[in-house]
Amino acid sequence: MSEDKTPMQFLATTLAASAVLFTTPMNSAAANDSLRHEVQVTRGPGGRILTNTAVWSPDSEWLVYDTRSDAAGETFDGSRLEMVNVRSGEVRALYESRNGAHCGVATFHPRQSRVVFILGPENPTPDWQYGAYHRQGVIVDAMRPGVVANLDARNLVPPFTPGALRGGSHVHVWDAAGEWISFTYEDHVLAQFKEAGPGHDINQRNIGVSVPVQSVRVPKIHPRNHDGEYFTVLVTRTTAAPRPGSDEIAKAFEEGWVGANGYVRADGTRQRHALAFQGHVVTGKGETISEVFIADLPDDLTQPGNGPLAGTETRMPQPPHGVTQRRLTFTAGRKHPGVQGPRHWLRSSADGTRIAFLMKDDAGVAQLWTIPPNGGPLAQLTRNPWPIASAFTWSPDGRCIAHVMDNSVCVTDAATGITTRLTARVDDAIAPRPESCVFSPDGTKIAFVRRLPSPDAPANQVFIVNVK
Repeated sequence: MSEDKTPMQFLATTLAASAVLFTTPMNSAAANDSLRHEVQVTRGPGGRILTNTAVWSPDSEWLVYDTRSDAAGETFDGSRLEMVNVRSGEVRALYESRNGAHCGVATFHPRQSRVVFILGPENPTPDWQYGAYHRQGVIVDAMRPGVVANLDARNLVPPFTPGALRGGSHVHVWDAAGEWISFTYEDHVLAQFKEAGPGHDINQRNIGVSVPVQSVRVPKIHPRNHDGEYFTVLVTRTTAAPRPGSDEIAKAFEEGWVGANGYVRADGTRQRHALAFQGHVVTGKGETISEVFIADLPDDLTQPGNGPLAGTETRMPQPPHGVTQRRLTFTAGRKHPGVQGPRHWLRSSADGTRIAFLMKDDAGVAQLWTIPPNGGPLAQLTRNPWPIASAFTWSPDGRCIAHVMDNSVCVTDAATGITTRLTARVDDAIAPRPESCVFSPDGTKIAFVRRLPSPDAPANQVFIVNVK
């Protein structure tokens, strides 16, 4: 970067030099006047990571982010949560971790000024460092910065407590009603077993849900036990050695709530709560691939099913009574089987009729696809020469999907599959990051991150682009 140019001047120059629209039409259509004005809303040094969804305040005025230092946020070293006003650029601190803990992966409540996020262990010790099964969810009210409440309780010592976990939760997202919270989970108790055996399970990633039906109190007989404000359970089933060709899964991950009010079953009744997720299956050829699954959840998650909700010293916590787990996609026979592309979470249209995911077409290009929650044929949405290059989100009205492609922020029409570029194509170094591309609740803006040069070191900066 030239010494006499600020980072914004550098970006403006690059954008101007790169503002060439597609010479090959996307899905046979690309409007020549589609580029929008993008706005940089953060400045200065430091790390900034947007989560893949729900980063906007309910009024579409603020964005919440964490301060992990590396570009992708793979190093969990952030110690501060902040939110920035997209109009004024004002930055407010929401939470600062203490005693050696770190925090991150923040999402807003859909209707209130509350934010849920991951908190790592305070006063870490050699046997209790930050990790997949040593983290928890906490909630902070933006009107009361710094004051947090535990989301999930933890009890690491038998007898285990129904409604409490024995490990760590990750990427917490409220449903559209702002009542239930989903997350991924790994189990500390079972992590002691390095290999599966006939008498015990092993730690495997699963999906859980926290519901605000009662607070959970646990005995303080382990230094890492703590209470929680929500009743928390696991809702998926995994097995250490899935049978080739079966619907058994070794891992459940990258989930998303289905519909703003669930979806309509084939018999015409409504399933109020459901989570779509990726599951690792083993094909008949012995290959591990990701397929799309769905978990239908009962209204009451406090009743035990086929085993204890809290698990045992040798068994994983079991889903509540009435949970059903179904496989939706069967792609082993395709040229490029399984869910593929950049890391992404499954996302549903607000009306609950379509679950979107990424998969490669026969040419090996990652495209957007959808499938109904009741199952059925796959529908390929995009047919672009460039791969989808980020996590994605639906617009609140369900008409389009926001994503990154060919170093631009784009939207794809959910009816026609036509993709429109919103920001100019830029060089790889300052292209929109793949971790997030998030519609605002009012549907007028998309938030994303660029990594920009600065006098000290490159830094992630939060941007928005207007859709309307």
